[in-house]
Amino acid sequence: MSEVVKLERHDEVGIVTVDSPPVNALSAAVRGGILECIKAAVADPAIKGIVLTCAGRTFIAGADITEFGKPPKPPALNDVLSEIENSPKPVVAAIHGTALGGGLEVALACHFRVAVKEAKLGLPEVKLGLLPGAGGTQRLPRAVGPELAVKMIVGGDPIGAAEALKNGLIEEIVEGPAAGGEAFVRKLLAEKRPLRRLRDDDSKIAAAKADRSIFTNAVAAMTKKSRGLEAPFAAADAVGYAIDLPFDEGLKKEREGFLKLVASDQSKAQRYAFFAEREASKIAGVPEGTKPRPVNRVAILGAGTMGGGIAMSFANAGVPVTLIETGEEQLKRGMGIMQKNWEATAARGGIPADAPAKRMALINGVVGIENVGDADLVIEAVFETMAVKKEVFGKLDQYVKPGAVLASNTSYLNIDEIAKSTKRPQDVLGMHFFSPANVMKLCEIVRADKTAPDALVTAVSIARKIAKVPAVVGVCDGFVGNRMLAQRGKQSEKLLFEGALPQQVDAVVTKFGMPMGPFAMGDLAGLDIGWRSRKDRGIKSEIADALCEAGRFGQKTGKGYYKYEAGSRSALPDPEVEKLIDETLLRLGRKKRVVSDDEILERMMYPMINEGAKILEEGIAARPSDIDVVWLYGYGWPIYRGGPMFWADTVGLKHIADRLSFYAKETNDPSLEPAPLLKKLAAEGKTFASLAAGSKAA
Repeated sequence: MSEVVKLERHDEVGIVTVDSPPVNALSAAVRGGILECIKAAVADPAIKGIVLTCAGRTFIAGADITEFGKPPKPPALNDVLSEIENSPKPVVAAIHGTALGGGLEVALACHFRVAVKEAKLGLPEVKLGLLPGAGGTQRLPRAVGPELAVKMIVGGDPIGAAEALKNGLIEEIVEGPAAGGEAFVRKLLAEKRPLRRLRDDDSKIAAAKADRSIFTNAVAAMTKKSRGLEAPFAAADAVGYAIDLPFDEGLKKEREGFLKLVASDQSKAQRYAFFAEREASKIAGVPEGTKPRPVNRVAILGAGTMGGGIAMSFANAGVPVTLIETGEEQLKRGMGIMQKNWEATAARGGIPADAPAKRMALINGVVGIENVGDADLVIEAVFETMAVKKEVFGKLDQYVKPGAVLASNTSYLNIDEIAKSTKRPQDVLGMHFFSPANVMKLCEIVRADKTAPDALVTAVSIARKIAKVPAVVGVCDGFVGNRMLAQRGKQSEKLLFEGALPQQVDAVVTKFGMPMGPFAMGDLAGLDIGWRSRKDRGIKSEIADALCEAGRFGQKTGKGYYKYEAGSRSALPDPEVEKLIDETLLRLGRKKRVVSDDEILERMMYPMINEGAKILEEGIAARPSDIDVVWLYGYGWPIYRGGPMFWADTVGLKHIADRLSFYAKETNDPSLEPAPLLKKLAAEGKTFASLAAGSKAA
C-alpha cells in the first residue's frame, strides 16, 4: 500500500486516511494512494462503506503547486475522482481544517460530505489566475446551486461549515472527522440510503436552466471588481457550462479552460506572486532557529489616520492595544473615527454586529507617553519629521520595559538615525504601514544597522499575525516602494513640461492596471504637502507650485490637477489646468510636443525598474520578488502583471536598458542611464529572476 495513504477496516467500514504533511496536497503520490485504497476497499467484500479523511491539521488543502508547469504524472486527478464517484459503495468525505481547490473537488466526487464546525471549504483557484480543473465548476453548482457556486468559484473565498450545511454542500457537522465520518457511514448503511452522485443530480441547477438571469446576475455581481483579470470570467463561463451542457461535455470544456489559463501570462504572474509572498517572510542573514519575542500588548503613539488604522489592524487580530495621544481632544477624535469605521463595516455585513464593541474594548486610549510600560511592541506613528521622531524615541527609553521592540512607522526617514536617540538601538526597526493601515496588506519592515535578529523576527511574525504581508528592507531614503515611486513622480512632472496632460498620463497608468495615476494620486494626498516640503528645501516645481499658489490643493479644495464636483471624488479634466500649464511653458520658453502613450508608459515604468535594480545592487532588498511584494500589496500593482521586476523580465531587460539610454539622451537626464546591474543582466541576456535562482544555488 501507499506510504502517504492507508486503508484500515473497522468491521464493515473502510477508513482511507491521507497523511502527507504539511497540508496533504494532491501530489502524484497522494493521488496514486487514494486511487489504490479506494480500489482495494471496493474489492473487499467485508467493506460496505468508505470514509475518506486526512491526518494532521487539515483535509486536502489543494493541488501540489510545485507540479505546475511540469510534465503531468499519473494518475490524473479526474481518474481518481471517477473511481470515487463510480464506487458502488458509499464514499463519505470527512473534512477538518480546509478543503480547498483539488481538496474540495475530491470531496465533491464523494457521495456525501461531513465536516467539523471549524472547517472551511472553497475553490480559490481564481486567485492563482486559474479555474478549478477537476470538475469543481461542474459539481459545485449541482451541490449548492449556481448563485453560491459563482460566489465561491469566481470570488475564490471559502465558506464555513455552517454555511456549507445550510446550502447542502455537507450533510452534517460532526465532532471529529474520522469518528464522525464512520458514524455517518454506519447511519447510511442502516438507512440503506441511495448514493448521491452530483454528476447525475441537476435539481439545484433546474431553476437557472429555466431562467438564465439567475446565473448572469450572480456573475455580474462577482465580476464587478475583476478589471483586467481573465480568470474570473473564464471561471464564470465554466459554471455556465454546468447549466447549459451535459456533465461530461461540461467537464471537457472546463478542462480546456483550465489548460488555456495555466499557460497564460496572467496565471504565471499570479502564481509567481503567490510564491513571492511566501518567500518574503524568509529573512536573509538571520541565524537559524531565531525565535520571535512574545508580544501580548502593543502600544501605538499617535491616534491620527495612521495610528488609528494600525490600532484597528491589531484589534482585528485580537491583540490588546494601548493607544497614546498627547491630548484628550486628539484621543477622542481618533477613538471616534475607529468606532465609526467598524460600525460602518458591521452595517454592510462585513463583520458581525457585536464586533465593533468587542474590538473597541481591546483598545485602551490614554494620554501621555509614560503609559507604554506594559507593551512588548511600541509603534510610533507621529509627525513625519526627524526632530519629532528622535524626541519621541529619546523619551521612550525612560518608560519602555527591557526587551520591548521599538518600531517607527516612517515612510522615508533614516531608522539608523532614529535608533541613535535610544540606549537600545538593537530593539529599534521600522514598520512602515500603508494607508489606510487597517485595509492595506503591506508592511515594509526596515532592518537598521543594529537591529537584533530576534527583534526583526518579532516584527515579521506579528505582521503576519495581523494579516499583513511583511517585506524586509534596508535603510535608505524612501525604502523600496517610495524610493521607486519618486522616480515615477519625477518623470510624470517632466512629461507635463514636454506637452502631456495630467489626464493623458493618468489614463495610460490606469489602463496598465494601476488603481490611480500619479496626478489623481497627488490630488488625493493633497498637493500642499509637497509644496510645503519643496519650500522647506528651497526647490521649485513651476507647474505644481502654480497650482498651489492658485489655492488648488487637490480633492480637499475641490480643485487640483483635476476639478471635483461637490461631494464627489471623480476627477474631471479642467481646462483651467491646461491653460495654466500652457502659460507656464510659454513663460519658461518651452515648446510643446505630442507625447505618445507608449512613451508615457515606458517613462512611468522603466525608471522605477531601474531604481529597483539599484535597490538590489545596494542590498536594500534581498530578492527581486521582495520588491514585487512591496508593489503588489502596498501600491496596487496589478496582480496579473506579477510586480515590476517580474514584468520587466517579461518585457525583456535589454529592451528596457536600451530605452532608458535613449530617454537619458533625449530628455538630457543622465539619472535615466541604466543601472550597472540592469546593464549587466541585459548584456548577458539574463533576467532579474536569474538572480534569485543564482542565490539559491549559492
